[in-house]
Amino acid sequence: MDRPTAALRLDATASGHPAGILDAAEQAERRGMDRLVVAETAYDPFLQLARAADRTERIELATGIAVAFARTPMTLAYQAWGLHAASGGRAVIGLGSQVKTHIEKRFGMPWDRPATRMREYVHAVRAIWDSWQTGARLRFRGEFYTHTTMTPVFSPDPVPGGVPRILLAGVGPLMTRTAGAVADGFLGHPFSSPAYLAEQVLPGLTEARTAAEAEGAAWTARPFEIAGSVLTATGRTEEELAANRAAVRERLAFYASTPAYRPVLAQHGWEDLQERLHPLSVRGRWQEMAAMIDDEVFDAFAVSGPVEDVAREITRRYAGLFTRLSVSLPEDADPALGLDVLAAVRAQG
Repeated sequence: MDRPTAALRLDATASGHPAGILDAAEQAERRGMDRLVVAETAYDPFLQLARAADRTERIELATGIAVAFARTPMTLAYQAWGLHAASGGRAVIGLGSQVKTHIEKRFGMPWDRPATRMREYVHAVRAIWDSWQTGARLRFRGEFYTHTTMTPVFSPDPVPGGVPRILLAGVGPLMTRTAGAVADGFLGHPFSSPAYLAEQVLPGLTEARTAAEAEGAAWTARPFEIAGSVLTATGRTEEELAANRAAVRERLAFYASTPAYRPVLAQHGWEDLQERLHPLSVRGRWQEMAAMIDDEVFDAFAVSGPVEDVAREITRRYAGLFTRLSVSLPEDADPALGLDVLAAVRAQG
């Protein structure tokens, strides 16, 4: 797998809130974005993207991410197929594992060996899709999942243009390698510096993808995507920029307090920051935590400034690392700012 050299593809993001999804989709398509990405938070992204499909014609529609282990492979396969069919083949399925507490205590589903389970999960989904697309008998038997029954009445019609692409999110080396081994692309976490991506993520990803290509895995006929989301603070006024910088600083403190993200900090020699932040997060002392994110840490993981400056810095940092990118704004920021940044990135060529 070669490193990215072509122009970045640009992906708009939307919260998935029912009240805003249609406008977000229409704006993203009107402004020339390549893909609309909706995460799974308080609303089902498949439902909201299906609504967006009826109001758009060209833009790809992606989950980023949908929680894989909250669903069986069969459940996920039906939801993804429905979106793909409704959109005329524009669905892209971004999957993530979520953390153990949410899988077991929110969704009531099993959790163990997530990277191994995810590898089998993707194979199972592809086996189900193959049975629908080609009429082949469904015969999937794995360690975690078994799918061996599929009758005509429960088989959706084949989809012209092929089955959806599957992208996997990852931070640590095991899930990153899983993405390279079995997926059509990788979804980078916003809490990833260029140095961490270049030195810790891409080598393992490239090695796993190269091995899959050498084995002649069917899905490797498609180009491999490396999609990144960049933490961004921008604004049209000094006040708006300051408010968004403060919000990004709070999010960085949250990420840095999480034990799973300690290796990202370790890349820069800042693992002690996680040790200091985590006890405060347990006690909900969020303002104190944000004050511990100094400008050096902020600038390593986020891009900040006026729209044009942010666009130049994003291009400088990530054009050789990602094949496509989105910007991750604070929750309360004006969504149009993200489109402004992406349009400025595109204008730079």
